[in-house]
Amino acid sequence: MSSSPHYIKAGPVAQLFNNLVGRLARHGVSLLGSAELSVRGRKSGRMQRIPVNPHSHGGRQYLVSARGHSQWVRNMRAAGGGELRVGRTVRAFTATEVMDAAEKLPVLRAYLERWGWEVNQYFKGVTAKSSDEEILAAAADHPVFLIAVER
Repeated sequence: MSSSPHYIKAGPVAQLFNNLVGRLARHGVSLLGSAELSVRGRKSGRMQRIPVNPHSHGGRQYLVSARGHSQWVRNMRAAGGGELRVGRTVRAFTATEVMDAAEKLPVLRAYLERWGWEVNQYFKGVTAKSSDEEILAAAADHPVFLIAVER
């Protein structure tokens, strides 16, 4: 069993798709609610950009990493926030990682209900219809950030 954090790297087709979705968001076209995330690199200090699916649940907004402990997750932990962009609309936000698995459970279930068609492949067989225990078992592999848009 590996001690390194769970992460599924994007293959060439996924990278092309991500580039397209990010470019569209940058130019004002959001696919089903997607946005371009910008977060400061923890090593380079430069803004890193990646398309994300901001997820609303219970009147709050979250970012969920379907692929696991990715670079944007590591950068978010260091930066504590970033920006979401769709066209000229840029929303700066602060981010707090949700560490409690029980608190993550309803967020992950709702995320899988909304985005499962796109992300189920990264959840090792866990879906929105999985038991609470199955989702809780997968929770550590999928970081969740509560975001608060700055006014």
